[in-house]
Amino acid sequence: MGPLIIIAAGGTGGHMFPARAFADAIVARGGRVALVTDPRGKRYTEGFPAEEVLILPVTNADEGGIKGKIDAGFAVMKSLNLVGPFIKSHDPAAIIGFGGYPTFPVLFSSGKIPVIVHEQNAVLGRVNRLFQGKAVSIASGFAQLDGLEHPEKHVVVGNPVRQPIVDARLDGYPDLSSGNLRILVTGGSQGARVLGSIVPQAIASLPEHLRARLFVSHQVREEQCDFARDTYTEAGVQCEVWPFFKDMADRLAKSHLVIGRAGASTVSETAVVGRPAILVPLPGATNDHQTFNAEALASVGAADVIKENEFTVDALAQLLENRLTAPDELQKRAKAARGVGKPDAAEALADLVYRAITMVPDKAA
Repeated sequence: MGPLIIIAAGGTGGHMFPARAFADAIVARGGRVALVTDPRGKRYTEGFPAEEVLILPVTNADEGGIKGKIDAGFAVMKSLNLVGPFIKSHDPAAIIGFGGYPTFPVLFSSGKIPVIVHEQNAVLGRVNRLFQGKAVSIASGFAQLDGLEHPEKHVVVGNPVRQPIVDARLDGYPDLSSGNLRILVTGGSQGARVLGSIVPQAIASLPEHLRARLFVSHQVREEQCDFARDTYTEAGVQCEVWPFFKDMADRLAKSHLVIGRAGASTVSETAVVGRPAILVPLPGATNDHQTFNAEALASVGAADVIKENEFTVDALAQLLENRLTAPDELQKRAKAARGVGKPDAAEALADLVYRAITMVPDKAA
């Protein structure tokens, strides 16, 4: 029986998608995994190849004022009481943390078990920053990693992406000579209100000859679906508008241009498949990490980056018209994105974890 790895990950797509891709790589090697996440992560557990899933009651200490901090403290203590027996019962060969609130009690309770942290963003998150000294390796999604205090432990592996995304890379860039121009709009797993408002209006203001060729797949907040769908329809733009797309890999493969936030998963998946992008970093992201993420594509000419306070209907419409009427430029940007994609990130991270396990042979049995 292969070694068991405990995976701890926060409950957003940005944490759970790479955790799932890594878990699949471990299971494919004959290993086993157990998962620790929070209530938000429960919706991502369907099909997750974990022998057991522990949902911790951790909350955001930054929300709810003093009461929120007190509640968060009690939630951490309750989580520590749950995590200890969970770790002991599974006797893991290693523990890997993908960041987020539920990672803290797991890494805190790890004892002498080898710990690896994986940072999806270009800036170390709070929990990963706190435990980087304890970790035997600090893996990262991007070459740039701000907040790093132990560079000797740093290994750039990329962000693990789901296998359907890796498979979509094989399709190459869609033909631009005829048919629809496809735009994929995504605000990440939590949606993005500003994209749901600005993007439909900007696309609706494009010249008719462009609107007639467009097909927009827009993942938007549920309360904005009707507005976005109506705006596209009235402008004569073909569209599919939903709060969540389960077939994101297929939509990404068919897209000619991606518009989205600059979360680690969005940036990494766009790069792996090789698509030009327009990115609007979340201004309130911790340590402005989305701006640093976006730079990974912008620096090679694969993405335009617009600050949210400059993300207006007119500005986006002008940029879209420039990009959509220059097919050679779109292809050039697609090639640049593909060049920085890391489709083998899950395997590289699995290699790193297995190397950590070999340091304690008795745990690998």
